[in-house]
Amino acid sequence: MRNLVIILGDQLDRGGAAFDGFDKTSDGVWMAEVAEESTHVWTHKARIAVFLAAMRHFRDALQADGMAVDYTELTAKPRAGEPGSLAAALAASLAAARKTKRAPERLVVVEPGEWRVRQALEAAAREAGLPLEIRTDRHFFTTAEEFAAHAQGRKQLRLEYFYRPLRTKFGVLMDDGEPAGGQWNYDAENRGAFPKTGPGKLPAPRRFEPDRVTRGVLDLVTKRFAKHPGSLDHFDWPVTPADARSALDDFLAHRLANFGRYQDAIWTGEPWLWHSRLSQAMNLKLLDPRDVVGGAERAWQKGKVPLEAAEGFIRQVIGWREYVRGIYWHLMPEYLDRNALGAEAALPAFYWSAETEMNCLKDAIGQTLEYGYAHHIQRLMVTGLFAMLLGVKPQEVHRWYLAVYVDAVEWVELPNTLGMSQFADGGVMASKPYCATGAYIDRMSNACKGCRYDPKKATGPEACPFTTLYWDFLARHEKLLAKNQRMTMQLKNVSRKDAGELRSIRRQAEDLKASLG
Repeated sequence: MRNLVIILGDQLDRGGAAFDGFDKTSDGVWMAEVAEESTHVWTHKARIAVFLAAMRHFRDALQADGMAVDYTELTAKPRAGEPGSLAAALAASLAAARKTKRAPERLVVVEPGEWRVRQALEAAAREAGLPLEIRTDRHFFTTAEEFAAHAQGRKQLRLEYFYRPLRTKFGVLMDDGEPAGGQWNYDAENRGAFPKTGPGKLPAPRRFEPDRVTRGVLDLVTKRFAKHPGSLDHFDWPVTPADARSALDDFLAHRLANFGRYQDAIWTGEPWLWHSRLSQAMNLKLLDPRDVVGGAERAWQKGKVPLEAAEGFIRQVIGWREYVRGIYWHLMPEYLDRNALGAEAALPAFYWSAETEMNCLKDAIGQTLEYGYAHHIQRLMVTGLFAMLLGVKPQEVHRWYLAVYVDAVEWVELPNTLGMSQFADGGVMASKPYCATGAYIDRMSNACKGCRYDPKKATGPEACPFTTLYWDFLARHEKLLAKNQRMTMQLKNVSRKDAGELRSIRRQAEDLKASLG
């Protein structure tokens, strides 16, 4: 064999660089399902199933195209001698190939999406005495090297200064060199909350009924990973490129128009609202982000969606998604250990059960466990906000997010968690901590209605834990946050509270932390 092409579970792209120059007569493909990828964090059943189902469909498509695929499947019960890791599985395959005189001359892989996996593959190649060619991932608009060049010499990294040149370079939403509509950013128009009557009739996203291959995976996951969190009762994710394209078309036709205005809104019992559900398909590379961006732009050009909706969505794909990947590869591996706020508390147990009296958290976590999904404001300003205010160790928060969401791959999840959500990187990702009282959640959702806690109160039996912990957070980190100009107004509000009120807040906060122990 000339080349053995390694395809990972988040690289299911037939047009990827791994297949450049592929010769069906002399090259082969290697794929493996290994337990470690589901157990190094306590992974949600739906996340396991999404990866395995998509991998098996991809394998079948390659074989139908005449490619030789060496594929290792997990079974419902662990087999004796089963390799537990990717490196061990690759070593076993190479050893078997040497015995049959089919050992490859070279290993080929597209850039992995996780530092841990890249290190493991490089070590396995060294152990086998084979060269490992790591090819640039063309799935993205930018490369890690291009981001490093952008970051060089900058004291601060900010999305806007990265996003605008990308729009210009690729001619997205541009008009004779200027941004369409005369401005780059339509954030101000994209912060709407639902009226008291709620979001109204919502167009349900396209569902994908599990086929024979996917049903086999669901049965495997149910049996082998029975103790893992989450449910498979509603599993309907796209696991093939055709399904992913259908999901994109459905979003563009039925939900993009209202996405921008209500992208930050929350409504209990409504997991999807106007969101796309496309990040899972893009992150497994079933869907090309160029098709996503191009589709949204054409929808605006044809007058089917307002500019603010198209721009708000496109910024998430060509802007934020590329930006967080750049930060990940620019700052790893030390980025994983950052803890600028010195947070050391344990993650509350209710993050795995949704058993809490706080309506907003009960809804967001319950939805997460049921579907493996929550939209970005639920992640940032509900589950993430509470963990930051409580002072949870950011690496624990990271492991939870990586475990429970079907779209989680570390290159995108880690910077969003440690940087944007927990401010553990000290301001690399975000210009200030995203901290707020329960009043923010009350303004953006209906979760506070009927909740036993009052978002306006910081002390007493009805005090909202978010509000109590907000003031405690600001007081606790006052010296550090005073260096940040964007925190000036919030810190002034702390200074207006008398010493007695602050002592009461701190006592209530300590009691709350002890109760969550």
